[in-house]
Amino acid sequence: MQTLKMALKSIKANKIRAFLTMLGIIIGVSSVIVMVAIGQGSTKQVQDQIGSLGTNVLTVTVTGSDVTFKEEDVEQIQAVDGIEEIAPTVSGRVTIKNGRSNVQVSMIGTTSSYLKVRDLQLQSGRFIADLDHENHSKIAVLGSETAQTLFGFGDPVGEYVKVNGTSYKVVGVLESVGSSLGTSGDSTIIVPLSTGQRLASTTTIGTTYVKVENEDMINFISSGIERTMYSIVGDADSYSVSSQKDLMETASSVNETMTLMLGGSAAISLIVGGIGIMNIMLVSVSERTKEIGIRKAIGAKRGNILLQFLIESMVLSSFGGIIGVGIGIVSAQIFTLATGTAITYSVSVMLLSFAFSLLVGVLFGVFPANKASKLDPIQALRYE
Repeated sequence: MQTLKMALKSIKANKIRAFLTMLGIIIGVSSVIVMVAIGQGSTKQVQDQIGSLGTNVLTVTVTGSDVTFKEEDVEQIQAVDGIEEIAPTVSGRVTIKNGRSNVQVSMIGTTSSYLKVRDLQLQSGRFIADLDHENHSKIAVLGSETAQTLFGFGDPVGEYVKVNGTSYKVVGVLESVGSSLGTSGDSTIIVPLSTGQRLASTTTIGTTYVKVENEDMINFISSGIERTMYSIVGDADSYSVSSQKDLMETASSVNETMTLMLGGSAAISLIVGGIGIMNIMLVSVSERTKEIGIRKAIGAKRGNILLQFLIESMVLSSFGGIIGVGIGIVSAQIFTLATGTAITYSVSVMLLSFAFSLLVGVLFGVFPANKASKLDPIQALRYE
């Protein structure tokens, strides 16, 4: 306790120098906390977005440019055991116009089962019916953002819009689904599959969403779909079958790597802060050489001197760590308020950052403390 009081007294005697010494530790700890909070928040946000699509949904994508995958081929996938619903889609970009308002959005041509498979909700009106697909009807369901852009706060159901110059009747508006993986799910227009094929100028089904009856059987059903696709396409590199779980694992792995890199980069500041502590402690040893000589002359052992300077170094780093944790929490909160980016605090990271700052204080304080403890008392007393 006496050594601790002496350390605090020494720090109080040089407040500005002590603060500047701690600054490296403060910046390092707060940077690690902010970077990791942003990284983990992004990971959680991506997992929630992918999870909202449904963990019992498989996505079958045709990747080969020379592959033709028709609507009748989709029916073969439907025959695989354990499938509840299936929704084939074609996609593209279209320009929609209403009066003077026009917007370019994603177009999805699909069937009536798409609503259930993708777990979407209607804000108003109805969704596409099987009859619309059979009759090649020029009807459309708008995403919430598309509807607001074209009609403001009015109800577009029953109104007509121009899609690539052709008149389409709006029969429904979807509830907002937000953004997923950086892409807005609300800036879209959904039309019957046959109509979408005409708009996209292709009869090839690009993506098929498959909802399985039992989530526990998803791997078994995925294997069944893989075999069926191979029998249709004949080239394993021309298609892919993925689940939301696979996407979540991939996205999490990428985000965790990025978080580790960001946290590691920020942790370098802690090393720099440790060097600053060692530098100031060496200066302190030089300034207090005579004090060390007097203490040794009246009976202080080498261990007493070593402990005195080591504790001073630890006090500086621990104070810097505590302040850094506080600034890190506040900075992360300010960042999320300013940008709207989700953050996730990690208590373990905060404790680890503080422990690391304390360790830095010990490691970089050993050399100056050891130098002070080895001073010859006679030479120290004569030092001017």
